Amino acid sequence: MPDDETVVQTAAEAAEGLVFSRYRQSDVRDLDVTVTFEDGVLDVDVYLNAPADEADPEAVADEAARAARDAVDDLFDAADDDAA
Repeated sequence: MPDDETVVQTAAEAAEGLVFSRYRQSDVRDLDVTVTFEDGVLDVDVYLNAPADEADPEAVADEAARAARDAVDDLFDAADDDAA
C-alpha cells in the first residue's frame, strides 16, 4: 500500500500535468493544487487563473482534480496487483 506522501505527490503531479497539457506554463497566472490524504480520504482542490481563450479555466481545474483522483486510483490498483 502506498504511503500518504506518495499518494499526495502522485495526485499533485497528475493535476499539474493536466493543467500544463492544456496551457503553456507562461500563460498560467496562478495555479494552486492542494492535496490531502488522511484516514484513507483523498481531497483535491485545484485553483487555476489562466486565460479563457484556449480553454475554460474552471473546467480545466475540475478535470485536473479528476486526473489527480484517477492517478491515485491507478496507484492503489498497481499496489493491489503487486500484492496479489
